[in-house]
Amino acid sequence: MKITVIGTGAYSLGLAKNIAKNKNNKIILWTENAEFEKEFLATHKIDKIFKDIVFDDNITITTNFEEALENTNLIFIATSVKYFKDVCQNMKPFYRNTPICIASKGIHSESLDTLSSLTKKILKTSNIAVISGPTFAIDLIHNEPTALAVAGLNKKTIALVKKTLENETLKLRISSDITGVELCGSVKNVIAIASGIIKGLGYSESTQAFLINESLHDIKNIIHALGGKKKTILSYAGIGDLLLTCTSVKSRNFTFGYIIGSTKDPVKVQEYLDNNTVEGYYTLISISKLLRKKGIKIPLINLINKIVNGHEDPQKLASFLISKS
Repeated sequence: MKITVIGTGAYSLGLAKNIAKNKNNKIILWTENAEFEKEFLATHKIDKIFKDIVFDDNITITTNFEEALENTNLIFIATSVKYFKDVCQNMKPFYRNTPICIASKGIHSESLDTLSSLTKKILKTSNIAVISGPTFAIDLIHNEPTALAVAGLNKKTIALVKKTLENETLKLRISSDITGVELCGSVKNVIAIASGIIKGLGYSESTQAFLINESLHDIKNIIHALGGKKKTILSYAGIGDLLLTCTSVKSRNFTFGYIIGSTKDPVKVQEYLDNNTVEGYYTLISISKLLRKKGIKIPLINLINKIVNGHEDPQKLASFLISKS
């Protein structure tokens, strides 16, 4: 099969490396970065993303959308949520109702759509699945045992994604709740920022666990209020990804929060944002807007938003946990 992976960030490359384990698959990466294309075609590496990692011979690369999408059997989109709408619109002239799997996480800042809803609107297709779960890109690259939840708008697309991506080190478990899977994958990045703040303030793992446990109830309530299933919080996309992202320095969301808590310096905070893609920051803006629009009150999200935007002292987060009823 020909498999297209949109994006050349760390997660895109991790997915491509796993798909390439099946030597019958031919993977084509799409990138907007001409230097990445030149380097990969010459060396089969992108050292800026993964230094010294050589990718399989059945992976190639292009900056041309028409070439990337021509006669492809499955498309993975793994770009930052900031660019997701533009990517879909640029795909549109060459898109032929091919099954799509969304690996990006977030909520669109303008429409406040989930990414599956936005894709459906732009590309006029229901051949959509999403994946989410406790997987860092570097662990995919190094073939660590990992797992993902997969959900979708139709069973055929879900089955194709599972068949394409699952292998001896990566397990996929099917969920019937695409809304819940997407919301878990999005909101956990916001909670990871809060967890980083707690750690940056010098609090213990016990306090981090306290925060994570409290956030489970809030995420469950958000899922239910927005039309998903509460039990999805127990999936790989829920508690699995939440535990991973909220406790590891590999997470840019956690690191961003740590800088807020440990320095309380807006210059250093902005510097980190300028030099790193912090998906939780953009999701925080979007989910705060969405909750206000829907009249859904989630005090923890509201407080994280105020702290990140400099309107509350980070220390308020710890006292909030104790006072929360």
